Amino acid sequence: MTGRRLLILMAAALSAWPAAAQQTAAPSPVATRAAPRTMLFVGNSFTYAAYSPVRRYRAETVTDLNQSGIGGVPALFKRFTEQAGLNYAVSLETSGGKGLEWHYDNRRALIDRAWDVVILQGHSLLDRDRPGDPALHIRYAGLLAAMLAARNPAVDIELSATWARADMVYQPGSPWSGQPLEKMAGDLRRAADQARAAAPQIRGIIPIGECWNRAIAARVADPNPYDGIAFNQVDLWTFDHYHGSAYGYYLEALLIFGRVTGIDPRQLGAKELAAEDLGFAPTVTEALQRIAAEQLASEPAR
Repeated sequence: MTGRRLLILMAAALSAWPAAAQQTAAPSPVATRAAPRTMLFVGNSFTYAAYSPVRRYRAETVTDLNQSGIGGVPALFKRFTEQAGLNYAVSLETSGGKGLEWHYDNRRALIDRAWDVVILQGHSLLDRDRPGDPALHIRYAGLLAAMLAARNPAVDIELSATWARADMVYQPGSPWSGQPLEKMAGDLRRAADQARAAAPQIRGIIPIGECWNRAIAARVADPNPYDGIAFNQVDLWTFDHYHGSAYGYYLEALLIFGRVTGIDPRQLGAKELAAEDLGFAPTVTEALQRIAAEQLASEPAR
């Protein structure tokens, strides 16, 4: 090879090198996604949806900190957020028949960490040993809220006010026997409001019991499962007239979704996927979404 030809080849190689090096060094285009918003549900059978198909619903999409294979209301919430294009990492810590004091005394090691959102749901009687007495509920809602806010001062803590139990209203032997459903639901809501007033870390209330009563008043749901279910209405309770049915838990999940995300539940629509999975009639799905939206609109602004 002549000297002239060698010089030409070397010059060509050198001129190509910067472009090749730049091409190799440039990062490949990889889609980036924001970290999910972390959310924790703390509760009992009213959270894990006992005696309904919701209990094991899509359990693989949420993290059960007790490793008991629960999907429950948290999985319904997760399903809603997926359809809304939101990114939530949802966890739950539940145990049947327990109030908030049990979770504080026995599960702090699991739940004492930084979360973005926490839903607290206590015992359906407020105090198992003193039905209707709010003192224990108020105390431990405050202790849990303070613990969680110490990990993340910006955490959105919401306290559930659950539904009137038909067995406590229509059967003898309870403080609410023979009273309207509104009485028990109102007592539970007042306890939640008192807990919120005592613990500023609690940002809001999930008004489940009042929403159930709204569905009953609108004739979407039947008021008394002991005398049969009216035509074209749903039963929000399950067979024990204590826990929720799939319809009742769905309404609970809609309220949580609307409260936490600020999205009108009606935007999920008649073909919402969880409702389809559970076999709801589209008209029922729309009615429950409407009732949830109306209840949320009646609540004080965040």
